[in-house]
Amino acid sequence: MGILLTIIIGFLAGIVAKMLMPGRDPGGFIVTTLLGIAGAFVATFLGEAVGWYRAGEGAGFIGAIVGAIIILALYRMIAGRRSV
Repeated sequence: MGILLTIIIGFLAGIVAKMLMPGRDPGGFIVTTLLGIAGAFVATFLGEAVGWYRAGEGAGFIGAIVGAIIILALYRMIAGRRSV
């Protein structure tokens, strides 16, 4: 159940991250939401490593948004460099 909840939170976090970081994304809506899901998993992993979350406890919504924004920014840097 924890993984499913992380995916749902990540999906929503990807949408919010896209709203907070307007601009043109090379991948569109689907890639942005997948990056949001990845951001939620990264936030969960880092939160457990630092001690903010217990094992099996997913990242909060704010943590997932921060993770999604970080991954979206990295994706834009990498994809932007490739397309030039």
